[in-house]
Amino acid sequence: MRRLSRRKVLSLVRELDAFPKVSDSYVETSASGGTVSLIAFGAMALLAVLEFFVYRDTWMKYEYEVDKDFSSKLRINIDITVAMKCQHVGADILDLTETMITSSGLLYEPVIFELTPQQRLWQRTLLLIQNRLREEHALQEVLYKTPVKGGPTALPPREGVSLDPLNACRIHGHVYVNKVAGNLHITVGKPIHHPQGHAHIAAFVSHETYNFSHRIDHLSFGEEIPGVINPLDGTEKITFNNNQMFQYFITVVPTRLNTYKISADTHQFSVTERERVINHAAGSHGVSGIFVKYDTSSLMVTVSEQHMPLWQFLVRLCGIIGGIFSTTGMLHGLVGFCFDVICFRLKLGIYRPREVSLEPTVYGLYIQNPSFLFLNKQAVSIKSEGIVSFSM
Repeated sequence: MRRLSRRKVLSLVRELDAFPKVSDSYVETSASGGTVSLIAFGAMALLAVLEFFVYRDTWMKYEYEVDKDFSSKLRINIDITVAMKCQHVGADILDLTETMITSSGLLYEPVIFELTPQQRLWQRTLLLIQNRLREEHALQEVLYKTPVKGGPTALPPREGVSLDPLNACRIHGHVYVNKVAGNLHITVGKPIHHPQGHAHIAAFVSHETYNFSHRIDHLSFGEEIPGVINPLDGTEKITFNNNQMFQYFITVVPTRLNTYKISADTHQFSVTERERVINHAAGSHGVSGIFVKYDTSSLMVTVSEQHMPLWQFLVRLCGIIGGIFSTTGMLHGLVGFCFDVICFRLKLGIYRPREVSLEPTVYGLYIQNPSFLFLNKQAVSIKSEGIVSFSM
């Protein structure tokens, strides 16, 4: 009984076979079919390899939501070099809540404003990358996925010992501010705080020493991510006017970055620049210096690195193989049909009857192949047109 049940099961499974086997004696091969098969196999191999590279690659997914974090502090990372001595300039931050952030977290380092050839090459490379980032926005995703080890975008240290005077001041470090709009001032004199606001003591600084030519080696918000280039990194402004105001209007967007190599809470920002000469006689009022006005956005962006699932890769691969088989089969059949139609019409032209002058003959049977017959001892000529003539 068990053997009978097994045989029934096997016979049932055989009847459900959706892939019938064709005997080799019924299969007709041709040179054209072999050529199409080679082309199809080559196309399948090429597309399968390309699809594998697509499967290995990843892409960035952007999601937007309302930023509900109001109580946390915003970190500002600063590395700016001003072409004035450190005792003549001061930096501070004042936000909308009239809270003055002292520059206790910032360091003032006397340096040489002119760059060495190595540093100049670094800065030019950085500016070239900045231009490419403005043209090709997808390069930022590459930086997200492949963070570079080391410092953010700081200049390399000056090689050797220079005898040039220290005519500039490097202001670098980080400070924590409230997540509201604020203004970073770098102007003449050291900042002081009083109940009515804040001020800078500039009484002992000569007006001829004013020079707000500056270079922004690094300016970012939030956690520093090595290798990520911010919009103002590498910016250099040179002025020959003592009363020059430089303004940068920045919109900061909180960003949560999740990749396979790094996970951090940082901030992106966009910037608009403006500069003008202070001339009270011409109606251009203000204070000479560098002013970075920033404001935070109410939206938060989550950037996640995505990867194609394995099942989706297999489905796409099966679609490629099956689609090429079906397409090449239809094209081969269509080309063969057209070829047969053309050849059939040409054959019809061969068998079209021609006009011939006949002597008195007796017409008889229609025979397709030309040959010679002998009937009643008389020669019978069978022509290619299928006309039988009997010689009398």
